Amino acid sequence: MIEKLILGRFVPGESLIHGLDARTKLLAGFYYIGILFLANNWWTYALMVLFTLMIVQMTGIKLKVFIKGVKPLIWLILFTVVMQVLFASGGTIYFDWGPFTISSFGLLNGVFVFLRFVLIIIMSTVITLTTTPMNLTDAIAYILRPFAVLKVPVNDIALMISVALRFIPTLMGETDKIMKAQRARGVDFGEGNLFEQMKVVVPIFIPLFVSSFNRAEELADAMEARGYQGGEGRTRFRILHWHFGDLIAACVMILLTVGLVLLRTT
Repeated sequence: MIEKLILGRFVPGESLIHGLDARTKLLAGFYYIGILFLANNWWTYALMVLFTLMIVQMTGIKLKVFIKGVKPLIWLILFTVVMQVLFASGGTIYFDWGPFTISSFGLLNGVFVFLRFVLIIIMSTVITLTTTPMNLTDAIAYILRPFAVLKVPVNDIALMISVALRFIPTLMGETDKIMKAQRARGVDFGEGNLFEQMKVVVPIFIPLFVSSFNRAEELADAMEARGYQGGEGRTRFRILHWHFGDLIAACVMILLTVGLVLLRTT
């Protein structure tokens, strides 16, 4: 499962999505998540699914890569869907027992919640797979630049987010190594009751936390040795540029919004 988590990884390519400005992709990603909540029927969700599949196709990365990225989070998604199905009432009642109710509205809402989660994960993965962590850092710094007037440490925030994204695969790899070492010592994950399963997780978290703090200290020492200083007066080696393709992407997002508004039910 750990090897299938692809969030935070970058896949080099020359697709149209790769060529977009990092600011465009980041803003479009947040905008996509926002307008996704406008979908409230089968037609609107069909439009969002088709749009997402089109974006995935344009990246030049196989769809199965994104599906593998969703699998590690599938149990969290299904748990949310089950809660939605059991506690949402309305429409035709199929099952009613105490606080638990299964209705047509709950089932429909559960399907929509499932699609919403999957689409958000896929679109977020599109951004990280097609954008280098350094470009993401620059894009976040540009977007947060107006908050610098309020004395918000924009560059520090951008750096922390970039480092967090960059080290997700690294931490997952270390977790996998620790789990393999524990299995070699006879630890059996996934067996026993809930208390026993929580108990076997402790030997994973302790060395992982120690390794994470050591890695953070080494990174801080390396940055300090290279004279890193964020904030005012810092020049940029990479300059982000707005191209014609970014304008087309903005127009496409506007058309998508219009389509959702026309297809959604009041």
